[in-house]
Amino acid sequence: MSTPERLIESTRELLWERGYVGTSPKAIQQHSGAGQGSMYHHFAGGKPDLALAAIRRTAEEMRATAEGVLGGTGSAYERIEAYLLRERDVLRGCPVGRLTMDPDVIASDELRAPVTETLDWLRNRITGIVEEGQERGEFAATLDARAIAATVVATVQGGYVLARASGSPAAFDTGVRGLLALLFTATTPSS
Repeated sequence: MSTPERLIESTRELLWERGYVGTSPKAIQQHSGAGQGSMYHHFAGGKPDLALAAIRRTAEEMRATAEGVLGGTGSAYERIEAYLLRERDVLRGCPVGRLTMDPDVIASDELRAPVTETLDWLRNRITGIVEEGQERGEFAATLDARAIAATVVATVQGGYVLARASGSPAAFDTGVRGLLALLFTATTPSS
């Protein structure tokens, strides 16, 4: 792995574990095995530039992982179900969602942008799947597709919080299964 890649991957890991403030340039250098000169050679703006590259990479990875499931085969309900039930490190939380709780990330338009874009993308992607399901007669036409999409994203992000607070993935699983039960009642009998 090249030095810039090691720096980005180390920063991603540290941001997930410690947040922006807890991720010092020294910690990044130690974690990546790169020297200070290398860090500033590849990321002239230092920590903010490196954090932005790391956040963008994390956001891209989250979108790719979600699309891998949401873009799969099956009915609209089955694709949303697959997204909700996909394997996650629940107790570790969402690497993108956790950034929303970081005051330094939220205070920076530049650092916040990939987070906002990713969550917007996810809501829009799920909205499209619900609308597709409505067009195919799989979901009731009376559903508000945007509200359903927001509920799916909120359930996942809130599930992470509940699981971390309780120290058990059971809280996440319960929230997801509850949402799936509600969503199933919105499917049409023929689907």
